[in-house]
Amino acid sequence: MRVLSKFTIDCDADAAWRALHSPRVLAEVYGPFLDMQPLEAIPTQWEHGQNAAVGLSVAGLIPVGRQLISITDAEREVGGVRVRIIRDSGMPLTGPLAVLDVWDHQMAVSPLPDGRTLWRERLVIGGAAAPALWPGLWALWQWRAARIRQIAPSWAHDPDAVTAESGEADAAATA
Repeated sequence: MRVLSKFTIDCDADAAWRALHSPRVLAEVYGPFLDMQPLEAIPTQWEHGQNAAVGLSVAGLIPVGRQLISITDAEREVGGVRVRIIRDSGMPLTGPLAVLDVWDHQMAVSPLPDGRTLWRERLVIGGAAAPALWPGLWALWQWRAARIRQIAPSWAHDPDAVTAESGEADAAATA
């Protein structure tokens, strides 16, 4: 069974790609509905081939299970447009989703001519319980899409560019 999403976000594709690799952004996407806490040291940025276990709880109060996150990156060119894909092929370890036999979550970002980003997601789940769990996951993915659209403009912040601009402004002010 699949849950599919496709929408536009208000930031450039590079900023979206950086955000996809941020555990902090991942936690923010689910908040405040779901709270994600690392069960072990996790990186500040996901890298190709990394794995980490996290605990999930409703509003930080009711535990709903643990999830293994397993990241791989890919890139394709489609119609002359660069498409970057991050895949989480980890699995629910405990909780209601642990009854699933298949968990394959892919997110893709590609630039749009107006500077925004086309965001696509595909979650594939499988197992005897998948039909019963699909409606809840579909609803959660609608929440995710709304949260992503809401917070994506904040991803456009490029600390290196801001530092360089501030340095130039400071140099001009003292000259």
